Amino acid sequence: MDNRQNLPPLREVISQYGLSANKALGQHFLLDSNLTDRIARSVDDLSSGTTIEIGPGPGGLTRSLLAGGASIIAVEKDSRFAKALEPLQDAYPGRLEILKDDALNLDISSLGEAPRRVVSNLPYNVGTELLLLWLRDTSALTSLTLMFQREVAARITAPANTKAYGRLSVICQWLCDAEILFHVNPQAFTPPPAVDSTVVRLTPLPTPRFPADRTTLERVTAAGFGQRRKMLRQSLMPLLQGSPWNLTETLCRHCDIDPTARAETLSLEQFCRLAVALKAGP
Repeated sequence: MDNRQNLPPLREVISQYGLSANKALGQHFLLDSNLTDRIARSVDDLSSGTTIEIGPGPGGLTRSLLAGGASIIAVEKDSRFAKALEPLQDAYPGRLEILKDDALNLDISSLGEAPRRVVSNLPYNVGTELLLLWLRDTSALTSLTLMFQREVAARITAPANTKAYGRLSVICQWLCDAEILFHVNPQAFTPPPAVDSTVVRLTPLPTPRFPADRTTLERVTAAGFGQRRKMLRQSLMPLLQGSPWNLTETLCRHCDIDPTARAETLSLEQFCRLAVALKAGP
């Protein structure tokens, strides 16, 4: 049920409570209900389980999610917003819990009832860190519908042989189906950020796309993309310290990979092959 007609306009709420955006926390308020409704509509079956929203601020997206039938746990680090969100609890009894905490400190698998999904206009300064934290246990979530800076969204979804392809691309696509939904102009926010934004949907896979140990895969991608202009036979050399592999050329050829290739040309499957071989040894 859409009870938003009983709520004051968001700009009035911001004025009433003096809710200026905190740049240190990466805050930019999304007040356009057409956009927040579009985000809510892109989420499958809001009426089941728990929707987790990080950084709801004055509650623009929260209103759209509630109107769409969601039961929400809203995690807000900035205590200024608690009072501003209370009218939403009255308008939608029993469907909004406000958790005053830092999302980086939370075990998201312990919040609410399954199925769990995250829907959020993430604070720009911790968006990537939060995503990688949540991907530590993909079984806890059915989907993540998230807004990032446009360049971060490009990195999440980038294919091999593109400039945006990197460590984030590999980890996200190893664990999830990832797709760009739509872009958002800076003028849609208050205050407008200096960058464009993009809404991305990630759907965790039942199992990783290819076998690999995550820690080893992260080491391989860190080495490869840390020196992305160098050939693999050079960039992967730090991985061999303490490893039974004596040459990067030997490691690469064992995995049927050209040691003169660069990291950005490798497919996800090839990175996983390197990770498996590196962990297992010759």
